[in-house]
Amino acid sequence: KPIQSNEEPKSGFTFIFFWARVLMSLAILGFCLAVTLSALFNGQTQMAVKYPNVPNGVSVFLFFFFMAIVGMLEGMQIAFFAVAKLPAEERGTSFFGKKTCDLLFKGNGENLPGFMIGRQLTVVFSFFLVASITGLNITPGEGENVFGVSDGAQVFLNYGFQGAVITTILASITWQLAASAFPLAFLNNPVTYILLCIALFLEWTGLSAGAWVLARVMKKVTKLQYDEVYVGTPEERLANNHADKELTPDQDVGHLTGGGFTGHLCGSHDALDGPIKSKDAIDAAA
Repeated sequence: KPIQSNEEPKSGFTFIFFWARVLMSLAILGFCLAVTLSALFNGQTQMAVKYPNVPNGVSVFLFFFFMAIVGMLEGMQIAFFAVAKLPAEERGTSFFGKKTCDLLFKGNGENLPGFMIGRQLTVVFSFFLVASITGLNITPGEGENVFGVSDGAQVFLNYGFQGAVITTILASITWQLAASAFPLAFLNNPVTYILLCIALFLEWTGLSAGAWVLARVMKKVTKLQYDEVYVGTPEERLANNHADKELTPDQDVGHLTGGGFTGHLCGSHDALDGPIKSKDAIDAAA
């Protein structure tokens, strides 16, 4: 299917500049991967120090495995917010897609913020392991520099910037871009449902429950306001010819508003004040 875009085709200097940056990024990524994989196969990373009993081949597998887990969680976050704007009957097109949406949006949608908490715990845990996997354990000046680079270059590589480049591109942004374009494909993936269950379990344990209290404290201290303060009430926006798109009963589920997923598309209330079950409740609270 042809890609439709309002952007003019790149030409001349713009075309050259764009592809030059792409090639530069791929070249840097390729070098970072080469450095990391070479060190992994040679047992020259922090894995050999922290987990000496783990074989080098297993370390390589864990490297890609945890990057895939982080990537899925990054993509799921984008996909979930994208499909939250869709009517309920359009969110899932497969068995696992429907199960994922039923679990995520059940009740008043309280499982979405729960997923965000559990997701963050899983991502942080995975990144700690990836940091151990990608961190180099090479002492400059002993003749073991990766690819025979100079001691100065080895000191720079020991800072671990190559791991940051790899995880940013391969374990984060790539998955987010794919999920923003194909959110239903992510929903229909059975791995998505499994990771959602794991994230909700981690949230259920209460390890990060204090975040809700601290968020409310931050709201009070920084005097955060509802969207209406900045963009006006629905009536004010209507008077200025910027009215909200009204929701039909079929559309009333699937739009973010505070702790749930009902109400106006703009100017919704804050989750910290509790879930709001209908847009009538929003109007009454305004």
